[in-house]
Amino acid sequence: MPLRNLGPEESRAYLALRGVPADQIDGVLDFTHGHALALSLVADMYDQGPDTQFRPEAAPNVIQTLLEQLVQQVPSPIHRAALEASSLVRLLTESLLAALLRQDDVREVFDWLRGLSFMEVDRRGLFPHDLAREALTADVRWRNPDWYNELHVQARNYYMHRVQNSSGQEQRRLLADYVYLHRDNPSVRPFFQWQETGTFFTDALRPEDLPALIAMVERHEGSESAGIAARWLARQPYNVSVLRGAGGAPTGFLARVTLEATSAADRELDPAIHTVWQLMNRKPLRPGETATLFRFWMVGATYQDVSPEQSRLFLNMVQDYLVTPSLAYTFLPVADPEFWRIPFEYADLERLPEADFSIGGRRCGVYGHDWRETPVVNWLQLLADREMNMTPPGQRVRSIAESLIVLSEADFATAVRDALRDYKDAASLAANPLIRSRMVISQSGNEATPIARAAVLRKLLRETAESLEESPKLSKLYRAVYHTYLQPAVTQEQAAEVLDLPVSTYRRHLRSGIEEITSRLWSREVGNLEG
Repeated sequence: MPLRNLGPEESRAYLALRGVPADQIDGVLDFTHGHALALSLVADMYDQGPDTQFRPEAAPNVIQTLLEQLVQQVPSPIHRAALEASSLVRLLTESLLAALLRQDDVREVFDWLRGLSFMEVDRRGLFPHDLAREALTADVRWRNPDWYNELHVQARNYYMHRVQNSSGQEQRRLLADYVYLHRDNPSVRPFFQWQETGTFFTDALRPEDLPALIAMVERHEGSESAGIAARWLARQPYNVSVLRGAGGAPTGFLARVTLEATSAADRELDPAIHTVWQLMNRKPLRPGETATLFRFWMVGATYQDVSPEQSRLFLNMVQDYLVTPSLAYTFLPVADPEFWRIPFEYADLERLPEADFSIGGRRCGVYGHDWRETPVVNWLQLLADREMNMTPPGQRVRSIAESLIVLSEADFATAVRDALRDYKDAASLAANPLIRSRMVISQSGNEATPIARAAVLRKLLRETAESLEESPKLSKLYRAVYHTYLQPAVTQEQAAEVLDLPVSTYRRHLRSGIEEITSRLWSREVGNLEG
């Protein structure tokens, strides 16, 4: 906080300037001992109520006591709610405050917050002094847990909406704000640090960065690993994010490898690629799908230790989860897998010891995530469920019911035809392999019953079929599908008669309609799913 702790005379002058009555200044000084935040809180109390009589009781936590008294004297309940809301988010803006309080106009309340002396003002928003934040958060969490939870939900919804409609640096900033909501969870707090000032930033790889990055790898992982890094930095330079300090020099980096773009020679030369490729082949990539190995990630000064720069690298990884089309797998090797176990389990990363590898006598452990099994929309909900659960989750045991099935394109097409045929038969739909597909599980949730998943599948079939009707060229295909499956005639001949078509033409339309529906569902299955 810019305010420094003050000496007796400076403290006396500050309190007098802030309007504290002269006959009460000595009592305030005895209580605060010149602590800058405590002095500012007392002064703010007098701002809220000029008739304040400061009679502090002995208390071991001065800041907590003062905040409790301040909160009791705020101008209105909406001001109190705004003060509490400010403690939960990393940076508060007027638009965020409006979302948190569900109010259209919060200008006056926001200006009031900004005028409090223990509030810091940043170019991107405002936030309370750390000690004030901790005391406010602890108080609202204990006193009104329902309101505390509601604030988290409102903030989460605000951030996720904006993350999905942003990109680049702005998206990473919003992700940092979103992750900040998890800061009090014991599975996250010791392993993540937030950058409050703009001392470094993420940038693309430049040719002149290569010597510094390769030297960084050699310093922390040895010459053999540095040689492999040089190969990947040259082969996939577009997959490298570089952290730069204020002067522009690299301070760390993240190098990804797109696995399906590797060759057999690549996999022989790099043990990390070899092991994850072998593991991935148990459920191979389907056409159009992609897989990412975060092959190198490190900070020059601290390697993979906890630091603001390391936390920024993690945000880059999360950003990849959100924006990479048709992402099936991500893999993350770490030098100390046991150290990262708790936060990685919290983030639903699975420990994959069979993918561990050694280079130059150094062994790395590997974590991973199958995005076909738990797509991004489900993953975000999982994190939301854990956000306010203060008990470490432990390694998640997936039930048989939630296990995802990976179908080939041909098997997928067969399943779609069968599902259309059984559209009216819930029991048969519940036995269709598509109820364990990514597109169904993403909407039904992992714990849904087969009957509930069948209902989701039926909805997807109907919506996809109806989407054909939007095109004049395809509407005739929709009508053939509609009178055959959605609202079926007794026989195909009768369906052709209803449509006033020759049977051969009707069947051609039906076949084309099924193919179009299958194609659209397949794109949904292997591509990005809408949340």
